[in-house]
Formats: sequence, C-alpha cells, structure tokens
Amino acid sequence: MKITKNAVVALTYDLKINDEEGKKETVEKVETDQPMVFLFGCSGLPEKFEMELDGKEEGENFQFELNSEDAYGAYDEEAVVKLPTDVFKVDDKFNPEDFTEGTVVPMTDQDGNMLKGRVLEIDAEGLLMDFNHPLAGHNLFFEGKVENVRMANAEELEHGHVHGAGGHHH
Repeated sequence: MKITKNAVVALTYDLKINDEEGKKETVEKVETDQPMVFLFGCSGLPEKFEMELDGKEEGENFQFELNSEDAYGAYDEEAVVKLPTDVFKVDDKFNPEDFTEGTVVPMTDQDGNMLKGRVLEIDAEGLLMDFNHPLAGHNLFFEGKVENVRMANAEELEHGHVHGAGGHHH
C-alpha cells in the first residue's frame, strides 16, 4: 500500500544535522522496536516532510533533506528570553534544583498555547529560556524505511491521530 492522505504510516529512520564543523551527526534514531507512527496529512510534522513521503510504499527506503525553512525555521534570537524566577514558583517558592541548564520546561503562553522552553542559564534575576524548536536553524537529513502503511479507521480519522500500537491510547 502507498502512503496517501489518511494513511497510518510507521517509519524507521536516522535523522542527522550538520555539527559546528559541518559534519553530519545523528540526533535521532528511530528503530523497528518503536517506529514513528503518524496519521498522514494530520501529523503536525513539517509539510515538506510529508511531501517527501507521499506515494512511497511499505518496505520502501527513503533519503531526503529538509532545509531549515521547510523544517522548523530559522533560529530566532527573539525566542530567547529572560523570565523572572517568580514565573517558576510553586506554592510561592522557587526551587532552583528543578531547573538546571538544559532542562526543558513545559509552559503556556498568555493565550494558553503549550510551548517548551530550554533553560540556558540561571542567575539571581531569573532564567534565560530558549523557546526555539531544538532543530530550528538546522537542515535535516533523513534516511529510513517505510515499515508499514494502512488506512486509518473511522475513529482515528475522527480524532485526528493514530490509536493502538505506536499511537494514542484512550
């Protein structure tokens, strides 16, 4: 079966980016014991990622590059902000042990949108947080295999995500 809109797709792949010296380094490896499973056309993945997979068949290998603009965009310096420790208080207390450099903190913005910030540094004034996607500013190099393709069932289509193995469980 070929990958088309509303298909449930299972992939294995290696994802590489260029390191500071321009050499490709693996940043993610998805293997057959836990493939990436998603509903094609409703995944929330970069559009160009899905375009590269469109029409591929179960068992087919793939290799492609997404430039940063087609992936997670350019690195945005304005997405690095200093937030006062008051923002991170629980029961009116700030616990610095909960926030080490590199820690990813789930947060919500003023409109209730979920976002994740990575702690860059902590000082007496607050936390320097980076709200860029971790792959922002990077070209992405994918090499992998289409492990499985099936049509989504009615409930998956109604909910907009995959159920069962590799998917969402209610």
